[in-house]
Amino acid sequence: MSTAFTLAKARDALKARKISSKELTQSFIAAVEQGRPLNAFVTETPEKALAMAAASDARLAKGEGGALEGLPLAIKDLFCTKGVRTTAGSRILGNFVPPYESTVTQNLWNAGAVMLGKTNMDEFAMGSSNETSAHGPVFNPWRAKNSNANLVPGGSSGGSSCAVAADLCLAATGTDTGGSIRQPAAVTGTVGLKPTYGRCSRWGIVAFASSLDQAGPMTKTVRDAAILLGSMASVDAKDSTSMDVPVPDYEKLLEGGIKGLKVGIPKEYRMDGAPPEIAALWDKGADWLKAQGAEIVEVSLPHTKYALPTYYIVAPAECSSNLARYDGVRFGHRAKSARDITDLYEKSRAEGFGAEVQRRILIGTYVLSAGYYDAYYARAQKLRTLIARDFTEAYRKCDVLLTPATPGPAFAVGDKSDDPVAMYLNDVFTVTVNLAGLPGLAVPAGLTETGLPLGLQLIGKAFDEATVLRAGLAIEQAAGFAHKPANWWRAA
Repeated sequence: MSTAFTLAKARDALKARKISSKELTQSFIAAVEQGRPLNAFVTETPEKALAMAAASDARLAKGEGGALEGLPLAIKDLFCTKGVRTTAGSRILGNFVPPYESTVTQNLWNAGAVMLGKTNMDEFAMGSSNETSAHGPVFNPWRAKNSNANLVPGGSSGGSSCAVAADLCLAATGTDTGGSIRQPAAVTGTVGLKPTYGRCSRWGIVAFASSLDQAGPMTKTVRDAAILLGSMASVDAKDSTSMDVPVPDYEKLLEGGIKGLKVGIPKEYRMDGAPPEIAALWDKGADWLKAQGAEIVEVSLPHTKYALPTYYIVAPAECSSNLARYDGVRFGHRAKSARDITDLYEKSRAEGFGAEVQRRILIGTYVLSAGYYDAYYARAQKLRTLIARDFTEAYRKCDVLLTPATPGPAFAVGDKSDDPVAMYLNDVFTVTVNLAGLPGLAVPAGLTETGLPLGLQLIGKAFDEATVLRAGLAIEQAAGFAHKPANWWRAA
């Protein structure tokens, strides 16, 4: 059986009893095995998946079942899964098996979904290329024309984006702290939605930067993103940042078109030195929306130029605080040859954390230290307020914003790993959305001359994912992006 199903088509086929969850799950288990050269999965759970599929088939036979009944998904290895190893892509959590389930994954299992396994990711979600993982890099299923060079799948949710693009799962969960759902989706030709901060519970998700992290769906189509978000989102008493806002039927709200929708084009996103094909695709996206009845207006987000430096002060500061708990004492990696408690802390953390995580902990500790707090962290927080205010002002003129998703296509593995600043620039179009807590959607919109995917980004008002998805569907339908990567890994 093919694994090229979309989530919606597989759901409908299961409900119509044209296929069984067991058959579907077995096909995906085989695909995951064949896809091992991509290194998309850290932990495979075939026995668990088949048991969940059997339970789903029993419910479907009775005419019962939830919104995701019997549908095989992949879970980013940042979500705690009860009884299944959760590493956050780090050596320091190499053998951690949570005794509890994250709220988002519990919501998925309550809806009847099936777990295929845990996907690879940048260590503690810190990275834009999935090269910082303790489990090795993930390889993008796409390759440039006439090239065998391995490309990155984006990060930090690179394992999830890779698994979706290569049809190793129907859909996957991701998390987005500065673009970690949207950037990998854009460079793998998939759809990635970062919901409003507080829309999905963060409880049971290994923390990176608590005021920025947000879970979201990574899917093959915009409709699939609407379906998956409907099950992921919920209010949660265990998460103080979870918002008690009703979760609408996102799939139903896709209908109706975009006639009369005002789409803002932020002039500050036209960056010097950006590849001309990015600007051309952006203009084409605006034309597609205009042709479907939307009104295009220019808006200004004047503090955009401060977004990256603001993000790379706030995020490392929160990371240094959140990662202080990994000390080699209570859980995780423990150094074997420590002389005393201080030596244990130092050696366990030095051995357990990779270079990028150590770099961000050091930056974060520095900007929070006495004498530098006001100079860096306090100023960054003020700038964050101004960045959020820019969006509020822009939305007086428009309903949604259209921007590029990334500054370019996927690059080769190893190309930027020695230049952290070049790597950080991959998030230039996405970090503002996290700083302002808004929803953002990446939709595949075209190919480069070398045959690699490029995406467009839609940014909406807080808790207005429905409008973002509707505009995303309009882009998707106009772009007609039906390209798939060649299955080179099956022969590897």
